[in-house]
Amino acid sequence: MKQLRIRVLAGVFVVAGVLSWAGARLWNSVGTLPSVPLAAPVVLALIAVVLLATALSLRARLKAQRERRPGAKGVDPLMAARAVVFGQASALVAALVAGMYGGTGVFLLELLDIPARRDQAVYAGFSVLSGIAVIASAMFLERVCKLPEDDDQDRTGAEPVA
Repeated sequence: MKQLRIRVLAGVFVVAGVLSWAGARLWNSVGTLPSVPLAAPVVLALIAVVLLATALSLRARLKAQRERRPGAKGVDPLMAARAVVFGQASALVAALVAGMYGGTGVFLLELLDIPARRDQAVYAGFSVLSGIAVIASAMFLERVCKLPEDDDQDRTGAEPVA
């Protein structure tokens, strides 16, 4: 499984932000701009909490397993792989959604004198912060589930010749 790259997430964020900003300008010139839902930052924050709780749980279980504590519950490799895939997918979607709300929020900065648009800009800003929290939690989860490198054997798996 490939490791999640910050550059990819930043690229998704920037492209989504630029497209969203341009779309918001176009949509506002044609009619009324759709509002930023209050639920957007709440849902993203909940996903970040779930990812963080999963990462902390797996880290504690892996630590107990490494220290060979009696009664330590091991980690199923398939469960860890599923958690990492969930984290990576969440990070990609969060980068896209945060970029979308970020672009909309930048557009809304021009309209802060209207109280409804000011609230929308605040919701968009919190959505971006919650999206960054999802990405940070996903990166932490991926780091927790990363297998340690095996320095005793080379990449082909052959035993060193003495």
